[in-house]
Amino acid sequence: MCYDIKASLEAQLTRAQREQDYQAIEEILEKLIPLTDLPIHHASGFSHPEVLIYTDRSPYFPEVAIWGLVPHWVRNQEQLKKLWNSTLNARGETIFEKPSFRTSARNNRCIIYVDGFYEHHHFKGKTYPFYVHRKDKKPMAFAGLWSEWRNDDTGGVINTFTIVTTQGNPLLAKIHNNPKLKEPRMPLILPQELEDKWLEHLDDELDQQAIGKLIQSYPEEELRAHTVTRLRGKDYVGNVEEISNPVTYAELEF
Repeated sequence: MCYDIKASLEAQLTRAQREQDYQAIEEILEKLIPLTDLPIHHASGFSHPEVLIYTDRSPYFPEVAIWGLVPHWVRNQEQLKKLWNSTLNARGETIFEKPSFRTSARNNRCIIYVDGFYEHHHFKGKTYPFYVHRKDKKPMAFAGLWSEWRNDDTGGVINTFTIVTTQGNPLLAKIHNNPKLKEPRMPLILPQELEDKWLEHLDDELDQQAIGKLIQSYPEEELRAHTVTRLRGKDYVGNVEEISNPVTYAELEF
């Protein structure tokens, strides 16, 4: 699962900085960032924040999108509200089969850059939040699917997206131990050398199979994790910078 993220302004510039596209960097910061909820120190997908995504139609300049994919066949706001919270994540193994995701899986894939994500660990009837990030502290490239949705009631058009998930690696299996789940999950994190592959156009079944082969767990040894302050309830401090700082829970055995 991946329902809680951290996404800095710097992470959004990843592709533009690689290309040394200084004009894109300036436009992202001055024109696009003000249209989003960035920077995000902590946000839940259930609040449907607006962030930046790099799409297959615009791989080097991001677009504003809302977290929670709305399929093209959704016709109105009422139908959207019934579906929205169930499309924050897309199970990678079935994205080419599920009605909510299969059109986007074939035609509309994207990348979301974040600094890290949060998961909850269960211990003796309580939950403890962990922050997970790359050991080198560089941004993560999440694989996603996106959809351009038109509201027939208003005529408005918005971009929406979902984060693709895969089987959890040993670290995430230890953290993400919710007894209600059949197996631990984690976001699909793309190595830099495979990011462009995720955005490639699909021409045939072989291309689809090639995308399927990218759906792998990120290596455990490349990640680090630590406990943080509560992300829910009365002790939640909100979207503040220090929320991802390490916090020790004396009673937690991990």
